[in-house]
Amino acid sequence: MSLVGRLEDLALSDIFQILSIGKKTGTLIISGTAGAAVIVFKNGLVVKAETTTIEGTIGHDLFQSGLIKESVLQMAQEVKKKLPAKSVAEILFDLGAVNKDILEKFSKKRIERTIYQLLLWQEGNFQFELEDLDIKDKINIEDAGWEVSKGISPEYLLMEGARVYDESAKQEILSHEELAGEAEESGWEADWAGQPVAERKDISALKSLTQELRFPNSISEITLLILRFASDIFQRGVLFMVSDDEIVGLGQFGLEIEGADEKIRETIIPLKNSAFLKKILDEAHSYKGNIEKDEGTEFMINELGGGWPMEGAVFPIVAEGKVAAMLYCDSLPEGEETGETEGLEIFISQAGLALEKSILQSKLKDMQKRIDN
Repeated sequence: MSLVGRLEDLALSDIFQILSIGKKTGTLIISGTAGAAVIVFKNGLVVKAETTTIEGTIGHDLFQSGLIKESVLQMAQEVKKKLPAKSVAEILFDLGAVNKDILEKFSKKRIERTIYQLLLWQEGNFQFELEDLDIKDKINIEDAGWEVSKGISPEYLLMEGARVYDESAKQEILSHEELAGEAEESGWEADWAGQPVAERKDISALKSLTQELRFPNSISEITLLILRFASDIFQRGVLFMVSDDEIVGLGQFGLEIEGADEKIRETIIPLKNSAFLKKILDEAHSYKGNIEKDEGTEFMINELGGGWPMEGAVFPIVAEGKVAAMLYCDSLPEGEETGETEGLEIFISQAGLALEKSILQSKLKDMQKRIDN
């Protein structure tokens, strides 16, 4: 399978979902005016990623962190000149300067930084080939880096990259506010001893993500936004697609189980096995409280791992007049009660409308293709 196109036509989230669901092994190369990047996949998981927008190599990262001396880095660079096929990381490992665990840790950080950079790109061309391509022959990247032994979920990388983007945006807003001056001593804030009322987490997330939801590139981007929002409030959650007689796992966050993404996509729960979930979906209203035990909910919680949550929340997502998806969340790892969720409920309502728009656009494209043919 060769996948070629433009980011303007197929979003990074869609590319990642195709490669993840298909458990593809190969090399994805992205190039544009912003720079170039290469991402290596194995069985649908990301094992290596580098971009021209990040200066230096893992060797420089190790030196800046104080884990190797400058003389060791220079030695590795000299060796690389004689062995260009080897990466600086591999040479440092062969020299015994660093162990595998450290290289794995720093490589994962570079992978995350690369994906974060790609989320900022508005345009570019991409190419995916089912083989381990020679990176130097394709793009001018200084070093091929280190391949992690245990791949990283593409969905996790997109969510974390988007979270970093949100935090950077918030910091930029705060910086602008600081330049404009400290909080005024007069007005309503003075009535509270100069201490502004802390904004609720769900409302803060609603403000930061609503703009992104206005112009989603795809259905998969909408689902990622829903999971991102929920991850700011809950410790873990699962998004299910809903049909007339069953729910099927689509995506997750926070699950501490082996192969979480793959396991969730293989999770199917017949609605006849859960009167509790069926009632919520039939009524199409959000629920927060005790999760009633029945065959379906016991199977679901068992698949998520851990014991029975103190409290949980279920959010039906309505599109085109019917429930198209369902979000289940809890905070089992911390054993906490669920917090305020009104902001999330508003966002999910908006997500349903965005989903309708995306579905309609997809139908119109299909109609246009049939007309053109």
